[in-house]
Amino acid sequence: MTALSANLQAVRARIESACLRAGRDPAEVRLLAVSKTFPADAVVEAAAEGQRAFGENYVQEGCAKVEQLAALGLEWHFIGPLQSNKSRLVATHFDWVHSVDRLKIAQRLSEQRASHHAPLNICIQVNVSGEASKSGVAPGELIELARAVSLLPQLRLRGLMAIPEPTEDEGLLRSRFALLRTLRDQLNETFALGLDTLSMGMSADLDLAIAEGATVVRIGTAIFGTRTPLTESTP
Repeated sequence: MTALSANLQAVRARIESACLRAGRDPAEVRLLAVSKTFPADAVVEAAAEGQRAFGENYVQEGCAKVEQLAALGLEWHFIGPLQSNKSRLVATHFDWVHSVDRLKIAQRLSEQRASHHAPLNICIQVNVSGEASKSGVAPGELIELARAVSLLPQLRLRGLMAIPEPTEDEGLLRSRFALLRTLRDQLNETFALGLDTLSMGMSADLDLAIAEGATVVRIGTAIFGTRTPLTESTP
């Protein structure tokens, strides 16, 4: 058994245990393997172990993997900050975008998603911790953005995403995750949007996220190991 295979098994077991502690069905939580900065060979190895969904933060790196591994029929999620000048590449290559936080980006993705492709699955990123340096729409501005995004053609609004501030305070983290769940539920109750996705929880805090209702956990380090930072240039 390779290290990556063992890591995948350990993460899946951790997700199952967290679900059982929370009284949830493990089938309700999807594992998104964050493969950013890791080579395509690592994705191939994870795919051989049954992993189908992969997350990328950098547009050019992610698109290259999507093209290189097209024959594997994987599901690709863009989870990083998205600049307007790179939206066409994401609209063309990816199945999901988790990091929409302004209408302009959503409109460009809608316009640039080809009609012969299935609608692009969208999560709105919410700044649940109120950090000035953190991407995401403010909770108080979410309703207006969600309504506008839900009306765009070639997009399907699926839910919300958040990246809380790093902290050892488990109670604070749980409150951030709980806020995202509450916001999702409020949108569904008010506008009947049918949002089914809460993208929250990473290697360090997936257990707490699952306890608060996560349906997608974004795990990189615990699967692939320590990564080398990559800075993507702007063309």
